[in-house]
This record gives sequence, C-alpha cells and structure tokens, in this order.
Amino acid sequence: MAQISIQNLNFSYDGSPDAVFQNASIVLDSDWKLGLIGRNGRGKTTLLRLLHGDLDAHGAIRTNVYFDYFPFVVKTPDSTPAELAESMRPDGETWQFYREASLLELSDAVLTTPYRCLSGGEQVKVLLALLFSREHQFLLIDEPTDHLDKESRKTVAQYLNRKKGFILVSHDRHFLDQCIDHVLSINRCNLEIQKGNYSSWAANKEKQDQFERDQNERLKKEIGHLKSAALSARTWADQAESQKFGQTPDSHERQKNARSYMGEKSRRMQQQRKNLENRMEKAASEKEGLLKNIEYSEELKLHPLFQNKGHVVTLEDVCVSFDRRLVLDRLNMYVQPGEILALEGKNGCGKSTVIKLLSKETRPDTGIVRHQSGCIISYVPQNARLQGDLQTFIQHHGLNETLFKTILRKLDFRREHFEHQLNELSVGQQKKILLAMSLSQSAHLYLWDEPLNYIDVLSRIQIEKLLQEYHPTMVLVEHDAAFLEKTATRIIHL
Repeated sequence: MAQISIQNLNFSYDGSPDAVFQNASIVLDSDWKLGLIGRNGRGKTTLLRLLHGDLDAHGAIRTNVYFDYFPFVVKTPDSTPAELAESMRPDGETWQFYREASLLELSDAVLTTPYRCLSGGEQVKVLLALLFSREHQFLLIDEPTDHLDKESRKTVAQYLNRKKGFILVSHDRHFLDQCIDHVLSINRCNLEIQKGNYSSWAANKEKQDQFERDQNERLKKEIGHLKSAALSARTWADQAESQKFGQTPDSHERQKNARSYMGEKSRRMQQQRKNLENRMEKAASEKEGLLKNIEYSEELKLHPLFQNKGHVVTLEDVCVSFDRRLVLDRLNMYVQPGEILALEGKNGCGKSTVIKLLSKETRPDTGIVRHQSGCIISYVPQNARLQGDLQTFIQHHGLNETLFKTILRKLDFRREHFEHQLNELSVGQQKKILLAMSLSQSAHLYLWDEPLNYIDVLSRIQIEKLLQEYHPTMVLVEHDAAFLEKTATRIIHL
C-alpha cells in the first residue's frame, strides 16, 4: 500500500483563460478502487494525464507507484492480442495475460485475431487484460464502457471489482456501483473524497446540498432581521444623541442628569448596533461558505411533433450486409407515436445500422423502410468529433441561436465556451453540442445513437427527466442501464 499525494496543483491549457485546477490538494491510497466523477470539462481526463506525466503542471505529485493509462495506442494493430502480450512481457510471463483474458471472457479465437479486426468491446477487454497482467502498476482508466454492450459492461464491472489500485472515469451509475469503493469528485470549487460507491456518494451529496440550502435560507432570514434591527438601533442612537444636547431643564443639576442619562442611552444604542452588525457579518460569512459546490441542473424543454394515425416508421423484411457479412436479416419492426424504443444487443448486431436506416443515411439491400408522410427527423450520431467554431455550426445546421445556446447553458456550458474552437472542447462537451442541436429541433422522430457517451451523470439525469416529461417519439441505442430503466417504454433485442 502506498499513497499518491497531490499538493497545490495548478494547471491551465495554453491559450485558455480558464484554470482547470487551482491549488488542488488531495491524498489517495494506491489500494483504492476509485471512481472519478464530475461535470464535463471539469478536468477528469486532465487529472489522469497529469498523474501519468503527459502534462506538466505547477505543484507536486508525490508517489512511488507506477502509472499505466487506458486506453493506450496499439502501435502494431496487425498483431494478435497474444502477440501483443509477448511483446509487452519479453520475460515470458505471458500466462498472466491469459489469466486476465480468461477473467474477461475473451475466447481463443479473439486472442488469435489481429487487434484491428476486433470489435470495439473486444479491444477494450484486450487492453485491460494487457494492463492488468503487468504487476505493481496503478491503472488510470478513462471511459472504458463507451464501446461495451450491456453484457460486456457487466463482465468488465465484475472483473474490476476483483481488482484494486485504479482510478476509473465513468458516467455509468450501475457500472460504478459494481466496481468502486471510493469516489473522487471534482466539484465546482474543490476535490473531495468519500468512501463508498456512486449511490452512497449521490445520497450523501443530496443530504449535504439540502443541508446547505436550508442553512442558506435560515441565514438569509437572519441577516434580514439583523439589518432591520441594526437600522432601528442606529435610529434610536441618533435620536438619543440629538436629545442629549437638546434638553432645556430649569436647573443646572437637572440638565446634568439628563445629559448623563441620554449619553448612557446613546452609548447602549451604539453598542447594540455594533453587536448587531458583528452578528450580521458573521452570518454573511457563514452564508458565503455555502452553496459553492451545489450543482445546479435546470429543467430542459422539448417541443416534439406528433402524428395521430399509424406508425411513424415501419421496417419490413429488411436485410443489410457489409463486406459480405449479413448484419440485419429480414428485420421487421415499427415505431409508434410517443414511444421511446431502445435497441439492445451485442456489439456488431446492427443497432447503429437500424438507426442509420431510420435516418435515411443507409438504404437496405432488400426490404422496405417506410416513413409517415412529412416525417421530420432529428438525428444524434454516435461519434462527436467537431471542427470549426460554434457560430459556423449554428449557421450550418440552421439552428435557433438563442434556443440552442440556452440549452447548452442548462447543460453546464459557460459563456466563455461559446468562443472556443469546437475541437478544443472535451469530447463530452462536443457530444452535448449534438444533443443541444437535437433538443432545439421540433421533430416527429428523434434518433439517438449512444447519446450519453462521455456525458456526465448530472446531465444524464437532466435528460432522463426531459424524456419522462415530454414523451417524444424516439429510437435510441444506449447501454446505460439506469437511464433505460427510467426512459425506455419498449426494448427490442437484435
């Protein structure tokens, strides 16, 4: 067991006015199974890259552990996983790789297939097996679930649960619950560690936020009362002071006594005012320390279009092949108005192909894809690699600028992000741009292909609530089990 000490960490990217970390300090245990969570753009991947030594920062990172990073670039993609293991372990200890591969349910056929020919999910498992076969390494695991189907996520979660000594970046709540024992959250103003899984962290976070909201309201009322009392005390003190010299008694003694009385009254009023102002300052200081880390999630809105009669789209006996491989074989399905239809199945079963058929991006080899007359479609593709600036993006897609930017602000975009080049944004922020585009469009049919890849948990919850409220006609591919439980009205297994 060893410690990873981060002290007074400061980092910002060249040319960016925003600091990613300012005087951040935290101490981690190398035996922890640590989940790293936070809003998109808060610096999760940046922190991993700083630990790995890919970026230079001001401050100190002290540890005697060695870091490995997932995912890493395979420089010889024509090599098989078995050959990659041999090249990484020239000492001949490749049995460790085969042990890890077995735990990840990788077949012999996969291990003898060129890496470049494997599915995205198989590549994820191979990389994890290669990294965990190396001893005395602390793994920095960045978004391993984005290419994993439901069953593969379960397998990888069970696998990681048997391990220790890693930091895991993931936004899948069920996945995190299955494999971590600590949470490191990048908050608005600090880094914070809690023992437990995602659900326990979320429950504690909600309790803390509610406590701060209650304290904030109490202090607001208290400050209001103190201000009123201080004003009254000041008025009384001023009146007493003026009366001290305004008396006209019949005798010198009476004048002396009156002045003494009024002087004492003025002194008491002044002291009372001072005490009230001190209490007010203390209350204001306490209030200032609250609400700094509360994440505000505004409600999103959607204006879907509905057609009252018949199916929005129908597929009849649809067949599609790629490179002589049959992907869809006589598929029959329909989409009803107001339903949220989720497509499930293993990687490579044709889920994205169905989305592309429905979006008219792909045509079937045989069979019929029939849309309702006048059907307007809004499509979010799986990949988000954007270029150029936001203004050009808005103009190219004919978006309502005000509405589009309002949605982005609700998804935790800061105004300064609007001025960035799109490729300078995080992958999660780029995906939010595609989602905001779709949410700003009125459509009969929304098609979302893995819309939550790289999207932070709080934004996922925002989108859950949106779909629950507006019930748009939607077909989506998504592997986040918690999200589907809340939103999908029907599931088709391909």
